[in-house]
Amino acid sequence: MSDPRPAPAKPAVSRRPALSPLQRAVRRYFGFSRRETSGFVVLVLLMVLWLWLPALLRPALPAYNPAADQRQLNALAAELAARRTARPQFASRYPRRTYPARPRVPQVALAPFNPNAFSALDWQARGLPAWLAERLVKYRDAVGGFRAKEQLRKAYGLSDTTYARLAPYLQLPDQLPPREGRSYTRNQPGQYPDRKPFEATPGRFPRKPTRLAAFDLNTADTTQLMQIRGIGRGYARRIVEFRQRLGGFLRQEQVAEIYVLHDAPDLVDSLRKYTFVAAGFSPAPVDVNNASFEVLQAHPYVGKRLARVLVAFRQQHGPFRQPADLRQIRVLDEATFEKLQPYLVLR
Repeated sequence: MSDPRPAPAKPAVSRRPALSPLQRAVRRYFGFSRRETSGFVVLVLLMVLWLWLPALLRPALPAYNPAADQRQLNALAAELAARRTARPQFASRYPRRTYPARPRVPQVALAPFNPNAFSALDWQARGLPAWLAERLVKYRDAVGGFRAKEQLRKAYGLSDTTYARLAPYLQLPDQLPPREGRSYTRNQPGQYPDRKPFEATPGRFPRKPTRLAAFDLNTADTTQLMQIRGIGRGYARRIVEFRQRLGGFLRQEQVAEIYVLHDAPDLVDSLRKYTFVAAGFSPAPVDVNNASFEVLQAHPYVGKRLARVLVAFRQQHGPFRQPADLRQIRVLDEATFEKLQPYLVLR
């Protein structure tokens, strides 16, 4: 007896070929769906329309005709030309000088010649310009005639090339003759009876002594200082002024600090040779607690900048109690402090 139930249907088998892993990866990351493909096409159409839109909306320009502009330009040019011709001509305030034309001198072939007998035209006939020919004639008259070729070679404006071209034809020696030595004889008594015997006349400046005794540098005046060779009135005055502002010299080496003697070491050596500083000399003190700004800035070792700082420091911090307190001032270096310390006094 047969089974009335139908037989189960067999599953449908896909006919698509199997994809490799590489193809599946490419399709997964670079494949487009139907919706994405439609959107991409619409986007491309919009971009093309956007590029054509300016050309579609721009109105058509008329053809350019330059005839009207050319006529206007010609009219402006004619107007400017009319104004230029109608402008009044003013006479120049400084008239231009006119020089007569120099005559053309025919050239002559070079031959031996004596330059002392040449005129300016003769030089021009040998190829020299007019200004150089006139200069050579004046130079010859000034030296009393050429005696050698080397004199002509020293003429200003005569180039070496021109001299080399003329030198073989100059009828002159190359060098000047050597000078003859002169013999001088002592005047004999009675040889010149009309002459008066020589008398020494006092000069404008008194002669300085050859042997000078040393003197005190702190008590010397300008007259004593001027006895030293090389020390004039100006140097002596500067030395005395520096000594007064300093309060006196403690050492002879301090004269080298004078500004006018910076470039005169020989004068400094002369001052050291003929002067001395007395033992036990006490200079004029400088009271940094009570002295005014004008007094402080006049001292050679203080100056305006340090004097301004000293006055401001003592106003803010009170008077200085000892010389070492001045080391608190930054603008006062150690070398200046050592030079200034013998002149300090605190009251």
